[in-house]
Amino acid sequence: MNRAPELARLVAFYEGIERASMRARIEQIYAPDAQFKDPFNEVRGVGPIVAIFQHMFEQVDQPRFVVTSTVLQGDDAFLTWEFLFRMKRFSKEPQCIRGATRIRFDTNGAVMTHRDYWDAAEELYEKLPIIGSMMRWLKRAANK
Repeated sequence: MNRAPELARLVAFYEGIERASMRARIEQIYAPDAQFKDPFNEVRGVGPIVAIFQHMFEQVDQPRFVVTSTVLQGDDAFLTWEFLFRMKRFSKEPQCIRGATRIRFDTNGAVMTHRDYWDAAEELYEKLPIIGSMMRWLKRAANK
């Protein structure tokens, strides 16, 4: 089955993510027992997935995803993206995390597996004030 419409709907959701409509959109796009995993979370079910995105809106200002490429093969999709935001508690400078996501659609076209891949050390920790300087020092030391 061609999952191009489902992939387009998923990309549109992420590129236009809004706090007010997030729960309803996730319930339309994800299977009720969907699995979600990223470097910080591993959950199952729409409720816990919604909670992850609610937490995102609590931690950062102006979160926005830009999907830079997609690959679709059968029920599997792979997306590369940039997550743009401003930290609420640390630097107010614009930040960017680059990563990728593997998606698996179920027989109804709902997302049943969502797995994010990104380097938390390089993309996040190195950008934090105190932890960042320590992470950069460790990186330099490991490269010697």
